[in-house]
Amino acid sequence: MFAMKINMVTKSLFKNKKGLSTVIATVLLILLVTVTTAIVWVFVNNIVTQRTEGVQSCFEVQSGEKITINDYYTCYDSALGEVQFSINIGDAEIDSLIISILASGNSKSFTLTNSNTTFNNLKPYNGNYNTNVTLPGKNEGLTYIASGFTNVEKIDWIKIAPIIEDKQCDLTDATYEIVDCSLLAS
Repeated sequence: MFAMKINMVTKSLFKNKKGLSTVIATVLLILLVTVTTAIVWVFVNNIVTQRTEGVQSCFEVQSGEKITINDYYTCYDSALGEVQFSINIGDAEIDSLIISILASGNSKSFTLTNSNTTFNNLKPYNGNYNTNVTLPGKNEGLTYIASGFTNVEKIDWIKIAPIIEDKQCDLTDATYEIVDCSLLAS
């Protein structure tokens, strides 16, 4: 009698085995898809968050005229081979600023920081070469003179790009019309 009951229970389990395995397979598939979706979401969310943090800080500086070249004080002295340029920083916090000057196919770049830095061919206006140069502070402007442009007819352009949190942003300003300094004096 006991064997008969075990046999009946076993038969009923095997009889319903197909239905039970389909339900288990469906639940496992749903669980697998849910876990996979969660893993992909965490991965994608981390990448998007990292990328947008740098873009957001750069976007804030590039909206409006927060970091500009002051064309009024920008010129080229062909007799001395010097380029004078003025940088204005408005309501913006930046770590450093890359200044690129192109003349006759050759470019020179300077990276100004918030700390004093010495350059061989860059000086503050009315200063000397090989002295400390620093980035203008927030809501300030400074004028600089770069040398090493002898035998150059004209300066093609001056471009500036800020660096915020170790990320270089796009250009915030550029000037393509660099006049002769003798024209400013008159």
